Amino acid sequence: MKQITKYSRIIAGTMTWGNWGKQLATDQMIALMNSCLELNITTFDHADIYGDYTTEEQFGTAFNKSAISREEIQLITKCGIQFDAKARSNRVKHYNYDKDYIVWSAERSLKLLKSEYLDVLLLHRPSPLMQPSEIAEAIMQLKKDGKIRQFGVSNFTPSQIALLETVLPVEGNQVEYSLTTNEVMNNGILNDCLSNKRMAMSWSPLGAYFREETEQTKRIRKILNNLCEKYEASEDQLLLSWVLKHPSKIHPVVGTATPERLALAMKAVEIDLELEDWFLLLEASNGNEVA
Repeated sequence: MKQITKYSRIIAGTMTWGNWGKQLATDQMIALMNSCLELNITTFDHADIYGDYTTEEQFGTAFNKSAISREEIQLITKCGIQFDAKARSNRVKHYNYDKDYIVWSAERSLKLLKSEYLDVLLLHRPSPLMQPSEIAEAIMQLKKDGKIRQFGVSNFTPSQIALLETVLPVEGNQVEYSLTTNEVMNNGILNDCLSNKRMAMSWSPLGAYFREETEQTKRIRKILNNLCEKYEASEDQLLLSWVLKHPSKIHPVVGTATPERLALAMKAVEIDLELEDWFLLLEASNGNEVA
């Protein structure tokens, strides 16, 4: 499998751009897109559910009114999660990976994003009822029609990916990975990305550090206080550099809608944490030294 390399190392996550966060107006979204491009952040991560199924359309309206060409950017989106919202009536939260639904969802995303193709389509979360052959039929049809260029998953385990790969290649996996939530280093998920040359993406790459005051975050803060001075970097930059050091060449999906913080995120790519500093942070996160 050929490794995906054309995407920006830092990916702009759009989850909070719309109704689930900043509620940016069209002109504000255009300005933010342009700020991303000025920083060489060219990849934008979506999901159909963001903003209760509305953010893709808001982004697409802004993109259509901007002077940005489609060739300048890469669009990732996800499908499969169903929940009750104004735009969609469901009795219970569930997942749908029927062939017709996957094709319909991808085509809907294209229409809303004002694009003729998706760079990557991801299945958002694994379903116990997913049929690999049915998923494969949908993906092969979408690829044949030029509507998606690559296919991946999000939050899948290696065994769930192996199930899909009985019928089609899986080119990427987007998972939760941060200093405070790092189980994917040890449960085979990142090893699977590395050994199979899948594009590894991490959502919530800053973890719980800025959201929660726990014994774990207190331990991490104590180490970061010293490292910030040593590396002349901010806490969020060092947290990102910790994620970036993993050999699977992870692409963090950064959720901020603030250009200044996006600029800091891009500078984190240049920070090479010393080996022992990386393990100091891991020890602080886990609360004990490595075995």
